[in-house]
Amino acid sequence: MKVFTGNSNRPLAKAICDSIGIELGKCTVASFPDGETFVKIDENVRGEDTYIVQPTSPPTNQSLMELFIMMDALRRSSAMRITAVLPFYGYARQDRKDQPRVPITAKLVANLLVAAGANRVLTMDLHAQQIQGFFDIPVDHLYAAPVMYDYLKSLKLEKLVVVSPDVGGLKMAYAYSQVLEADLAIVAKRRKSATEIESMTVIGNIKNKNILLVDDLTETAGTLTAAAKLLKEKGAKRILACVSHAILNDLGIQRLRKSNIDELITTDSVLRPAIDGVRIKTLSVAGLLGEAIKRIHSNSSVTSLFEFKGGRTS
Repeated sequence: MKVFTGNSNRPLAKAICDSIGIELGKCTVASFPDGETFVKIDENVRGEDTYIVQPTSPPTNQSLMELFIMMDALRRSSAMRITAVLPFYGYARQDRKDQPRVPITAKLVANLLVAAGANRVLTMDLHAQQIQGFFDIPVDHLYAAPVMYDYLKSLKLEKLVVVSPDVGGLKMAYAYSQVLEADLAIVAKRRKSATEIESMTVIGNIKNKNILLVDDLTETAGTLTAAAKLLKEKGAKRILACVSHAILNDLGIQRLRKSNIDELITTDSVLRPAIDGVRIKTLSVAGLLGEAIKRIHSNSSVTSLFEFKGGRTS
């Protein structure tokens, strides 16, 4: 098998290859002066089982085009199988028509992946699990929870309450509460706009408790910081936030600096520069993705990677 990557998250691709014990595949991914993407596979892939590691993180459209063009290059180079490895699946929040005359872009991206030549998709912590149904090819959906669990256990937090910052994340919060043997609470919220959140109330007992906020992704950090502010007002002690994909923009960084969140725990699913003034713990999912790639290549079961410490995140 051979593993290739574009420019979206090269360090993660290298770490995955190190965990498997192979060299990262040689390819050129560059841009012409007019912004068009140029790709050349610099080694023979005829009959090979190939994997492209490319989270579709910002710049999202550039990352997607690199992925599509790399898959087309591999397909035309007679690769036996092409697996798109998307640690972060962009456009996942546009998974339904929630207002008139809008697209379902998550489905469009799924169609484009298949059209470009993907035979299989490996992804992690999708924003909505039903996105797996947008594909007519096999999808392996992993969870960052096993990696998070080991770190959270090492903190030895007492009187811990796992909190979902909204109703949609309740299932994930419940899974964390089960394996961490913690209580469960939820913040009922109302969204003002794409960047503004108005938190309403807390359901559950959080007074004088340590809090673990869990979510799949954060960008503007509006949901997390509003929830943390409310929890602090209600008497919470230490507040940690656990997020699989931290795609932080300038607004999100500013909010986190001023927030009541003591530590943000996330993964290296997306490439992110160092951020001053915010305590961020970045855990690597390279070993998890590497193990999945090995099992897919050898046609072994991937199911055990979905489970952790007797719990299950799905």
